[in-house]
Amino acid sequence: MEKFELLLLLAKKGAIGEKVKITLRELSKELNISPQTILRRFEELEKEGYVEKAVEGKRTYVELTEKGMRYLSDIHDQLTEVLYLGKKILGEVVSGLGEGAYYIRQYTPLIEEYLNFKPYPGTLNIKVIFPKTVFDVFHDVEPIIIPGFSKEGRTFGDVRAYKVRINGIEGAIVIPFRTIHPPEIAEIISPINLRKALNLKDGDRLVVEVVK
Repeated sequence: MEKFELLLLLAKKGAIGEKVKITLRELSKELNISPQTILRRFEELEKEGYVEKAVEGKRTYVELTEKGMRYLSDIHDQLTEVLYLGKKILGEVVSGLGEGAYYIRQYTPLIEEYLNFKPYPGTLNIKVIFPKTVFDVFHDVEPIIIPGFSKEGRTFGDVRAYKVRINGIEGAIVIPFRTIHPPEIAEIISPINLRKALNLKDGDRLVVEVVK
């Protein structure tokens, strides 16, 4: 952890591909540790081949070596695998705008056709806690496109749908191409009333699993 913190801070300061000027006082303040500890860690990193240091007069310049960059890259890959490739969303139940039932009724025949279930006339809305937005978890998932249509002089646009599962119950997150919801809010449809079936209330947390 000590190694990671210092290497990450140096990377943030631009010590990748070029040497950057650093001071022990500045780094110790940012990491909230003593200059003596920073000096010791620097010596360890340099000895292990993670950084290269150059001293010009009273100025010290540091650059991450290939080994140092590979170390950070490996951590990035591991975090990505653990946090994102699992395809799960942690969210908090919130109240919607009260319009979900109307729109679900309009799209019901198409939802049955494209998602193979008759939706309950309403949505379960969750505020995404992790990852940051619904788009983060679906960045490499191909959506099911529910096509738009016109009805009684009104136009209903295309909708992206992503199959999900909550506590073993099948459903889908739906994202209209034109939506008033912020990207931190996910609208979930399902064959049943999820709030009632799972005894959910605003503020409850739940895990949504993406079905690939």
